[in-house]
Amino acid sequence: MRIDKFLNSVNITKRRSVAQDMISNKVVLINDVIVKASKNVEVGSVISINYLESTKKYKVLKIPTTKSTPKSLQDEYIKEL
Repeated sequence: MRIDKFLNSVNITKRRSVAQDMISNKVVLINDVIVKASKNVEVGSVISINYLESTKKYKVLKIPTTKSTPKSLQDEYIKEL
């Protein structure tokens, strides 16, 4: 699954366009490498998002098969480090 779709489907970002904007501004990294929106996410990857004041890291546990997942099931897909 593409990184922009993944961020949206596991509720890290509210909209896919927000995820794409973050990626184009080079604040999203997978395994400490700046990525493009078309980069595929794999189980075990570490996604880093550099916000203005802090950095959040998430470990990918599972790839969703649907377009969106309930916020209550977010822990099945990612783990915040």
